[in-house]
Amino acid sequence: MTSSDDNMLATLSRIGTIAPEVIELFDYLEDTPLWIKDEAGHYEWANVALVLNFGVKTRAELIGRTDYDFCGEVLANQYRIDDERVLRGERILSRVELVGRFNHTARWCVTSKVPLRDKDGRIVGTAGVTRPLAEKDATATDPAAPAGSPLSIAIRFISQNFADRITNDDLAKVCGLSVRAFERQFQAAYNSSPHDYIRQLRVRMSCSALVFSRKSLADVATEFGFADQSHFTKEFRKFMSETPRAYRTRYQQR
Repeated sequence: MTSSDDNMLATLSRIGTIAPEVIELFDYLEDTPLWIKDEAGHYEWANVALVLNFGVKTRAELIGRTDYDFCGEVLANQYRIDDERVLRGERILSRVELVGRFNHTARWCVTSKVPLRDKDGRIVGTAGVTRPLAEKDATATDPAAPAGSPLSIAIRFISQNFADRITNDDLAKVCGLSVRAFERQFQAAYNSSPHDYIRQLRVRMSCSALVFSRKSLADVATEFGFADQSHFTKEFRKFMSETPRAYRTRYQQR
């Protein structure tokens, strides 16, 4: 064990939570990444499976870093949105999602996340665990749709053009499907209409610019496909339960 391993419980104490030493047993689970994050999304502990998943040499290389350091922006934004739900007290159980890997691919996994509380009951972080689906369905080079799915073409098209006006006719055409078949398959796969998926993606994609740049809100709105700053604020508040300005202030002060 390295010094970072020895200091695991001290690390947990630093963010104000208490966890039993049995958590170390997760180091012995093959291909089942487990992690603990603080409120801002920094890794505070991870098991060996996650260290291997990200291709870093030691656990210490993960500590204090976020998903934005290891995953593509689309995936990191999704993870952060889910973490924020957990920080509000929700539990995310058996969610099927893509988990980014060191070799620039992603695997379809089943992920669960729970809040961590201190001795006074205040939520101070999150913990999560994930496991890959069956190998034949697990690997995808596209970070948004299962391999072999006709929808992967639509997801790639949306990812590349989300800031532009996109119609269901456009998406159905690139998939080689009728509009009705496309809409039905998309709703079944993503539990969302294509229109709502694009709206949410625009919001998710804007999060990184809010936190990691000094662009004006009006410029961010334009960059990510919103009609204007007012429209951006309205959509962002709908999906994130706060304004873009409040979101930026909260995370740039961390």
